[in-house]
Amino acid sequence: MRLRQFVFVAEDLKQAVVDIGATLGLAVCYNDPNVANFGLVNALLPIGGDLIEVVAPFKEGTTAGRLLERRQGDGGYMIILECDDAVAHRDRITAMGVRDIWRHDGDDCHATHFHPKDVPGAILSIDDMGPEGNPDEELSRWKWAGPNWQEFVQTQDTKALTAVEIQSDDPDTLAARWAEILDMSVASIDGKPAVQLDNAHIRFVADTDGRGVGISAIDVRPANRENILRVADKLDLVGPDDQIMLCGVRVNLV
Repeated sequence: MRLRQFVFVAEDLKQAVVDIGATLGLAVCYNDPNVANFGLVNALLPIGGDLIEVVAPFKEGTTAGRLLERRQGDGGYMIILECDDAVAHRDRITAMGVRDIWRHDGDDCHATHFHPKDVPGAILSIDDMGPEGNPDEELSRWKWAGPNWQEFVQTQDTKALTAVEIQSDDPDTLAARWAEILDMSVASIDGKPAVQLDNAHIRFVADTDGRGVGISAIDVRPANRENILRVADKLDLVGPDDQIMLCGVRVNLV
């Protein structure tokens, strides 16, 4: 199972895209009109063979808007995984009593968003790209990024997204829950409970900023660490230990 797309939620889409794109050296490949059905606007930026998405609500009463209010500002929103057979995973997970909040079934892809109260910390989506999908191929087809997203890949500053970090009051219990949902074992990575994906990991840590359960950090592999830090410093986005703050999420250069 592959980490294929990470989603930020922001109050100001334009500013978030400027900060993320400039700092990490990424380019917007697509704005998906279909997210308007959720009351959102968005932008997608390739990071290696995977995607970073930013969404922002444009009307009241959205799930994204409620998260902005609950966590008092921008932050992480969704983790989207790619597999070979998303319907099989859906059937297995819903049989456990986990609710789905959105599903898509087409000849070209299947996708399920699971309820964040049942899988706390983020909206988890498990997707496949149908017969033309191949999670093992780095630049394989990805419906949500538009028809020609591969042409926008920029790797001069940033190579890959390698981890997502979720905080909670009880990281061990939350790690066990995610492992159960993903049909995996809990691993220990740098002394923290985690689930290991094919190309990245999801780790679980204690809440240290008082924002409650949710995504607290991501890891990216830099190609030009010095340039990333130079741009981030210019934008006043660098924190202690060269940790960058983008859209309410700490970014570790690893």
